[in-house]
Amino acid sequence: TTKASGGGGGGLATILGDTVTYWRAVATWLRGGAYGANDSLLKHKLPGDLLALRAKVHVFSLCLALRLWDAPHYRKSSYAADVRDNFRNVAIPGTGIPLSVLAVNKTLTTVFLIVGYPLVCFAASVAHARRASSGTTTIAAAYREQLLAPRDWFSLWRINSRLAAWHSLATRSKESGSWHEYAMENKWAFLEKGMQVGVPVSPVLKAPSKLCIKHRNEEGGMGIYFYKNALDGGDWIIQEVLENADAVAALLPADAPLSTFRVMTASRMHRLSSDKKRTGHRDVEPVSCVFRAGRAGALTDHSSILFDVDLRTGTVGRGTTNRQWYQLGWRANCLFGGDVAWGPPAPIYEHPDVPGRRVTGAVIPNFRDDVLEVAVKAHEALLPRVPLAGWDVVLAKGHGPCLFEVNLSCNFFRGSFDEPNYYHFVDQYFDFCEQKERDSAPVKGGHAD
Repeated sequence: TTKASGGGGGGLATILGDTVTYWRAVATWLRGGAYGANDSLLKHKLPGDLLALRAKVHVFSLCLALRLWDAPHYRKSSYAADVRDNFRNVAIPGTGIPLSVLAVNKTLTTVFLIVGYPLVCFAASVAHARRASSGTTTIAAAYREQLLAPRDWFSLWRINSRLAAWHSLATRSKESGSWHEYAMENKWAFLEKGMQVGVPVSPVLKAPSKLCIKHRNEEGGMGIYFYKNALDGGDWIIQEVLENADAVAALLPADAPLSTFRVMTASRMHRLSSDKKRTGHRDVEPVSCVFRAGRAGALTDHSSILFDVDLRTGTVGRGTTNRQWYQLGWRANCLFGGDVAWGPPAPIYEHPDVPGRRVTGAVIPNFRDDVLEVAVKAHEALLPRVPLAGWDVVLAKGHGPCLFEVNLSCNFFRGSFDEPNYYHFVDQYFDFCEQKERDSAPVKGGHAD
């Protein structure tokens, strides 16, 4: 949804008041304040407990990025290095400038957080208010949401990524330095462990041990490549090319790539103390599902239309895209005539490469067992201690349901989800990580017995 929430009025005073609230919260957390240090401020300034909780989670997560800046990351040498790597191909729509430039150093990121981010949010709120139907929102209401409790896919992705970074660090083995189940983001570690425990992962070719690939027209030792199978200690995972099952292929153009279902699952298997009284709930539950309908001629479904899928019925909902966030270069800059839209496109109901082929309204056969349960059981078996995981589930012709990979700094791909449940979940895990840090911190002035 893009509807602004929490009121916010229509005046400059409201905008300034929300900006001051943001600055006060940021100042407290950047000085090392506890996660709950701004509870009274946010509850006093914002209407409704849910809005205050969303603001707490979001603004704290922004500050958490700076707290984790130089800390080790489960994928990179530091959290900052991971951010720079992931932001290389992402830009604020209409700018064409990769966000990685803002992560060059900690000082620049801090300045952006304090000054640049409110300005970007104001520009976004003006654009949103202009797009909205007459009278449905105001600039002040849109600014409040974008600054303090945004719903765009990028902001939600970053909350999930910061949770993963903090949780992996807080639960990392102090003796061995092991990242425990976060190692599953390595594609080979994931496939190998999946095969060991019986999780239906995408099939791997066991032979040949080594593979030689030659270009048919190259000579003189050029155009020849050798690959050693990961099963024999090499770096290369050798797999056959899978095809979409008939029910999936019927929704796509004939030359579409293998198209996956991104299922996000949430695990409480760390048994958070506040959850011990829960009844009638599984320790791992599905959170959202998006069907990535691949585009004609594409090699992978990274080029796709993102269709929301109802978790209860398996019915495909409206489609959308976030490609406007991946337009780089001066041609994408609105100041130079770039036509990249600031906001998301209008809802999509048909596959754009096959006129008249409606995707919205289709029902995925055996959705609960073949898509949701595959992801839930994999979370239980492979990484029960990891809070959130994004699974790429494939319905493959001749193979049935299987898992391609798992993403632990996962995003919703603009899929729908239970907002209150999600924010309470993240809130509890932020509390958990903070307590783990306190428990492991050395006592000042003390010594070991």
